[in-house]
Amino acid sequence: MTQTTAHDALRTLMPIAGWPEERAGQVQITGGTDPILPTPFRIGETSAATLAAVGLAAADLWELRTGRRQEIAVDARQATASLRSGSYMKMEWSPSRHERNPVMGTYPAKDGRWSYLHCNFPNHRAAALKVLGVPEDREAVTKAVAGWDALELEEAIIAANGAGGMVRTMEEWAQHPQAAAIASLPLMEIIKLGDSPPEALPAGSRPLSGIRLLDLTRVLAGPSSSRTLAEHGADVLKITAAHLPNIVSQDYDTGHGKLSTQLDLRQQAELDTLKGLVREADVFTQGYRPGTLGNRGLSPEELAQIRPGLVYVSLCAFSHVGPWASRRGFDTVVQTVSGITSRQGDLYPGAAPGPQFYPVSAIDYLTGYLMAFGAMVALARRAQEGGSWLVRISLAQTGRWLVGRGQVPEDELKDVPSEFTLAEIESWGTVTDTPEGKLHHMGPVVKLSETPPRWARPAVPLGYHKPVWPEREA
Repeated sequence: MTQTTAHDALRTLMPIAGWPEERAGQVQITGGTDPILPTPFRIGETSAATLAAVGLAAADLWELRTGRRQEIAVDARQATASLRSGSYMKMEWSPSRHERNPVMGTYPAKDGRWSYLHCNFPNHRAAALKVLGVPEDREAVTKAVAGWDALELEEAIIAANGAGGMVRTMEEWAQHPQAAAIASLPLMEIIKLGDSPPEALPAGSRPLSGIRLLDLTRVLAGPSSSRTLAEHGADVLKITAAHLPNIVSQDYDTGHGKLSTQLDLRQQAELDTLKGLVREADVFTQGYRPGTLGNRGLSPEELAQIRPGLVYVSLCAFSHVGPWASRRGFDTVVQTVSGITSRQGDLYPGAAPGPQFYPVSAIDYLTGYLMAFGAMVALARRAQEGGSWLVRISLAQTGRWLVGRGQVPEDELKDVPSEFTLAEIESWGTVTDTPEGKLHHMGPVVKLSETPPRWARPAVPLGYHKPVWPEREA
C-alpha cells in the first residue's frame, strides 16, 4: 500500500472551493505522516488537510482585503492533537474532568452482536433506560441489553428519541441504504440559494474582521467550526437556551473567541430577537436535524429572505438524504454504525472485549474545520459575485471521507505512542483569563505569516452576554 500524505488529502478538498489541485502545494505541512496515534485511520493527514484548507480560505479573504498573499503552514502532529483538544484543557476553577456517563458504552446483545448506547445527555440516557426498563446502573443495563437483538434495540432506542446504534463492520455499512445515499453526495456542498449584490468585506485588520456569525450548534463539530472562524477575526455569538442539556467542558473547549447568549426559541419574542440578529449577521450556523428549524421559520431559504447575502452553514448527522436523514447521531454513533469501532477494536483491543472508539473525536473536529473552510469560501464568493449561500455537510459524509483515505498498513501500527510528548503539549498550549478563572488550553494550529490566528475573546459561561452584536471595527 502506498503512503498517502496530507497534501494528497488536501487535493481532494480543492474541488469543493473550485480551486485547482495545485493550490494544495501552497501550504507547508510538517510533522510526519500517519500513524501519529494508535489507529489505522488517517487522522493525521486528514486533520492537517482540513486545517490547511482553512488556512487557504482565510488567506484568500485577506488577499481580497489587501491584495497581499501570505504564507500558510500546518503541523500534522499539532493538528492531530487538536482532534482531542478538550483533553489538553484545564479549568483552574474546576478540578473535575468531564467523563463519559457510566452507562454510556458498547454492550453485547443477545444475537452475538454489539449495541452502543449514547447516554451523555440526560434526555438520550432516559430514552435508552426507558426502552431497557432498568435504572441507571451499568450492571442492570448490561443484563438488559443481553436480552435484545442488536438491530431491534437500535430501532427501539431511535423510536424513543434516543441515540445509539448496532455495531456494524465496514463491509456491512457499505451495503446499508444510508451509506448508499451518502455515497451519491460530495463531501460538502456550497450551493447558491439566491441572488443579492456583492458585499465587500467589512473594514478590519484580520481575514474575518467585522463578519458576524450566529452559532446555533452544540457538542463539538458545529461549535468547533465557529471557534475556528473566531480565530480569524469573526464576531461569533453563540445561541443556546437554559433548558438545553450541555457539557461544560465541551463548551469551554469550543468557546474560545465567542460571545454567548441564551434565547428560548419556543417563545415567539425570543425567536423574533434571533431573527433580528440574523438581519445583521453574515453567517448562520446550525446543527439540528433536517427540517427541525424550518418549523420556526429558520430554514436556509427563509433566512435568505430575511437577510439576502447570508451564508447558512448546515450540519446534521447522516445527511439530508436517505432513510436515516432525520436520525440523531454523534461522532461516536457514526463510528459505531459505519464500521470504524469494529476495525479499531480488531487492531487495538481495549481492557474489555469488543469494539473500540478511535483515540480522538476525528469526525467531529474534521467536520468543524470543513464547515469553517466552506463558510469562508462562501464569504469570498459573496464578496466577488454576491448571493446567499448554503454550506451543507454531515458527520457521516466526513466519516466516509476519512475512511475513504485508506488505512495505515498493519505492520506500521506496532508500538505507536498513545500520547504526545510533554514538550509538544506545552508548546501548543496557552493560558486565557476567563470570567471564572484561568483556562489552560491549546492555541490555534494554522500558521499564517501576516494574520496569525488568535482568539480576541475568552471562553465564557453559557448565556454570559446579552443578545446584541458588538460594534464592528472602525
